[in-house]
Amino acid sequence: MQHHLDTNRANWDDRAAAHAVRTGFGYGVQRYVDDPALLSDVVRFDRERLGDIAGLTTVHLQCHIGTDTLSLARLGARVTGLDFSSVALAEARGLVAETGDSVDFVESDVYAALAVLPQAGFDLVYTGIGALCWLPSVERWAAVVAGLLVPGGRLFIREGHPILWTMDERLADDLHLRFPYFEQQEPLEWDDDSSYVVTDRPITNTKTYEWNHGIGEIVTALLNAGLTLTMLVEHDSVPWEALPGQMIERPDGEFALGERAGVAPLSYTIQAVKPLG
Repeated sequence: MQHHLDTNRANWDDRAAAHAVRTGFGYGVQRYVDDPALLSDVVRFDRERLGDIAGLTTVHLQCHIGTDTLSLARLGARVTGLDFSSVALAEARGLVAETGDSVDFVESDVYAALAVLPQAGFDLVYTGIGALCWLPSVERWAAVVAGLLVPGGRLFIREGHPILWTMDERLADDLHLRFPYFEQQEPLEWDDDSSYVVTDRPITNTKTYEWNHGIGEIVTALLNAGLTLTMLVEHDSVPWEALPGQMIERPDGEFALGERAGVAPLSYTIQAVKPLG
């Protein structure tokens, strides 16, 4: 597993540098400097479901270069971002130094979060899209989430749907369910020099390892960790062109299936609460 982790970290180090290009490519991070009220598309999509988070002590797991993280701070939360990529965190710290948003960042693998962050120290654990597929065990992830939350605190996650991760995006003529839906001990191995957003250069460390987790496995893991499920919403869109050639872009920046619209969920939002007492 350490080999998988190190390989993925090298890939994300490359992605972070490519994603942080200020204009024209990547995340377009200059927008957050120019507009102090701007929220990321991911946070804005779930704004109503997220509710009022002003004053909440929040940790954003797998925060990458911090655009979602600073968006949570702009909604009034007291936010710490955690990521395993030192390059991503350097970019995130540089960004908030320019924007003036108050965010702390901590370098750690998700599974080691309880060793570097306060246990039972957060009102809100937030995870954005495209995170769980990098973790081999959803049970271990759920245990970390539960350990971070104060009693009465909540998890909020929007993620790519596991049915989407079964689809082979390289085959653009139809929807092809090809890869495992359920969590497997051995990961899928990929070798790709591109990313999910347009970059100005290819990725150098091209190999990655990923694991899928079924919706039932995710929900059961949260229940086994002692959390209470309070929301499960499936969506027909994702915030990137996950299936090139088969999707249309909506005005809000979300991508949905074109010809086969509505035949499969593409992402979901889950909320779960740690009981009091």
